[in-house]
Amino acid sequence: MHARAAAALTSVAGSVVIGVLVLPTAAQAAPANDRTVVVAHRGASAYAPENTLPAVDRASALGISWVENDVQRTRDGVLVVLHDTTLARTTNVEQLYPNRSPWNVADFTSSELARLDAGSWKGAEYAGTRIPTLHEYLRRVDRNGQKLLMEIKAPELYPGIEDQILRQLRRDGWLDSWDVKHRLIIQSFNADSVRTVHDRRPDIKTGFLGTPAVSELPKYAKFADQINPSHTTTSADYVKAVHALKGPHGKQLETYTWTVNDAQTAQKVAGFGVDGIISNAPDVVRAAIGG
Repeated sequence: MHARAAAALTSVAGSVVIGVLVLPTAAQAAPANDRTVVVAHRGASAYAPENTLPAVDRASALGISWVENDVQRTRDGVLVVLHDTTLARTTNVEQLYPNRSPWNVADFTSSELARLDAGSWKGAEYAGTRIPTLHEYLRRVDRNGQKLLMEIKAPELYPGIEDQILRQLRRDGWLDSWDVKHRLIIQSFNADSVRTVHDRRPDIKTGFLGTPAVSELPKYAKFADQINPSHTTTSADYVKAVHALKGPHGKQLETYTWTVNDAQTAQKVAGFGVDGIISNAPDVVRAAIGG
């Protein structure tokens, strides 16, 4: 830089000042706009057992209106909220049912799951926490006045689960026009599952989890309102490519990125222009982006 030009630049709080104009440096990511959605991943799972009612309540106590969860199905056909397709990591299933390895969710009945402790692994204060059914989970989210980003987990293991989920949502009052418009998104890593939900209920907002090639985005935009990539595969150029398209409802395609748990990464992806950030520690993200 020319010496005279360099002398005119002054560093203030990590920014470069030119006259009265402040330009962010590379180390200072642009903040999110006031429409950036912060979503509690599996509830506020940094603080309470993931995908449980205490995690939903903790998100509510933090003032987080959106929660994310994962839905699977038991052997006797009950929809439950759990992330892993096996019960081993987040419950005491190995102690209660030692001879039933690999302890797949689909191999257990709902009454058997109801016996499991899904909280002690997170802390003694959560001992006895149960795996919620989808019905129980929906009622709690509704009671708290929250909104739901629902993931259909491994739908290839549960044929017909999309229709079953829609029936449960209808029974629990989540499919009236206001709820569909304002507080429900259904997503999956399985494109066929997302497409099925869109075909059954075109009014429901849907998301595809992953990072399709930019050349493939128009195909996804036919049935998904969101493209939701990992933060490790998100960039400003990718967000721009997503935003250049319209989804099935004729609105700009959105992107929610996951799983962001620290302030620096939150500021970085906010600077990319993402529409939402999914986090185990949503309060940390909210503070970092000024939401």
